[in-house]
Amino acid sequence: MRIYLRILKYVRPHWKPLVWSNLFMLLFVAFSVLSIGLVMPFVDLLFQQPPTKILPAQPRGLLDLKGLIIEKFSVIIAGHDRLFLLQILCLLILATFLLKNVFMFLQTYFMSIVEQGIVRDIRFDFYAHLHDLSLDFFTEERKGVLISHLLNDVRVINDSVIAIINSIFRDPPQIIAFTLILLIFNWQLTLGIFVLFPVMALVLSKIGDSLKRRSIKVQEKIGDLTTILDEILSGMRVVKAFGTERYEVERFLRENDRYYALQVSLTRRRAIAAPITEYLGVLTATVILYYVGYETIGGKSEMTPGVFLLYLTAILQLMPPVKLFGQMFNSAKEGAGAGERVFRILDIKSKIVDSPGAVDIPEFKDSIVFKNVSFRYDTGGEVLKDIDCVVKKGSLVALVGPSGAGKTTVADLVPRFYDVTGGSITIDGIDVRRLRLRSLRSLIGVVTQETILFNDTVRNNIAYGLPDCPFDSIAAAAKAANAHDFIMDLDHGYDTVIGERGMKLSGGERQRVSIARTVLRNPPILILDEATSALDSESEILVQQAIDSLMQGRTSIVIAHRLSTIQHADLILVLDDGRIVSRGTHEQLVNQDGLYRRLHELQFMERA
Repeated sequence: MRIYLRILKYVRPHWKPLVWSNLFMLLFVAFSVLSIGLVMPFVDLLFQQPPTKILPAQPRGLLDLKGLIIEKFSVIIAGHDRLFLLQILCLLILATFLLKNVFMFLQTYFMSIVEQGIVRDIRFDFYAHLHDLSLDFFTEERKGVLISHLLNDVRVINDSVIAIINSIFRDPPQIIAFTLILLIFNWQLTLGIFVLFPVMALVLSKIGDSLKRRSIKVQEKIGDLTTILDEILSGMRVVKAFGTERYEVERFLRENDRYYALQVSLTRRRAIAAPITEYLGVLTATVILYYVGYETIGGKSEMTPGVFLLYLTAILQLMPPVKLFGQMFNSAKEGAGAGERVFRILDIKSKIVDSPGAVDIPEFKDSIVFKNVSFRYDTGGEVLKDIDCVVKKGSLVALVGPSGAGKTTVADLVPRFYDVTGGSITIDGIDVRRLRLRSLRSLIGVVTQETILFNDTVRNNIAYGLPDCPFDSIAAAAKAANAHDFIMDLDHGYDTVIGERGMKLSGGERQRVSIARTVLRNPPILILDEATSALDSESEILVQQAIDSLMQGRTSIVIAHRLSTIQHADLILVLDDGRIVSRGTHEQLVNQDGLYRRLHELQFMERA
């Protein structure tokens, strides 16, 4: 119930089309019942002779109401021409069914507005919430699972909500109307069928619980399949290079078979609910038919042919809404399972948020100071320990060290991708945790080794986040990044679509587009994380020239394995096992017997 109370807030904004939809649903139900009610006068008109004498009915409860109805129809038949009445009834039947279907169309149309609105709103909230979460969340959650939540679970929630709304406004009125018809014409027998209702409810409850458990497993397996598909499509070059196509096909086959088995199991449980409900309904109808038939054959029944057919039709029409109403509870169980998965993500709070009283920092004036900085991930030990450093405005500070030394983590702490767990980082004397995130990150440009480009034009990739940027500024940024010439050689120049993750470009070209994107934002602080380590020699020269030009008059924190690219740094910090083991200029460090010298000699030997 708690899950559906939360889902209800997504229904509330669409209350107007929901009201119209339910109004037309009630009209549809009313005309459905009316269309059934026309059976009795139509049959009696055709197969029963008009009475020669009409006795007034004596009111005695429901039985009297039955007699009154029969009497009124008898009077109408007796007092009018039968052919004329037949014409009137045929016109009424046509009009009734026409209006019933018009109302059904209108109900479906307005409900589709509600349905698509719910899907849109939940997906938007889920997607927007992902952007609010800190980076550590994405290291723990698989992309395929998140995609499955966004697409599949939201659809299950929507289907469940719509099934519940439709069942509430469609099935109970029909059940009540048809039950009243049955009560009017034989209340003793009709009350007897209620004995089976608790049995039906118990059976459907058990099936619903099983459906919820299976539905959760199915959606989890969809997440696994989506993860595998995302990994393979992103890494197809590696798969081809290592010749692991068969292995990956077999891996997908195993997961797909598990999904198949779970889906078959879910379908089996889902499919058994309808037959059980229908069979219980047929059992009830059979008992009623036997009773009515027994009385009719024995001459004890006062039913006319029309009344009997009306009673029989009401029984048959009662079964579908009862069955659908029972299925609603199963759908609700599945929707609750999907809702739990979606709201689990929506309930996760970001660890990196603006603190109360956070302030803006309009410009960078003096320095970035690391003071006794320590950091640890939630699932591991300390990554950084006692980092002390001053990065003065306009200086170039390089971070070097072996893989896993903590270089990238140091850089990630400046824009608050993560928060320090000990010590502090200040910009112009203000702790970065007291700065508004948007203001802080507007001062910082980041270029990483793993270049992230989007399936869009070169122009839009360079102007990412700046939709109204003039073309002259985009071209100037590309020229500064040594990217303009190769861009102009593309088929459509700056309007060339570069494919998913920029795969239509070479590694060096992607890197230069990424640098142009940073140049365009013109940040006073640059973080260059392995910015040239993945490039060939020619591309490295072009990129390094662009970087050298870009860093003029800016504050730069550079991480590079190629020490030749940072020999001109104002300060080099050598990290090992999360600590600064030495610091100084290139000349100072290369003349010391330390880690930097060993790294330098190793690279010199490799190049030799």
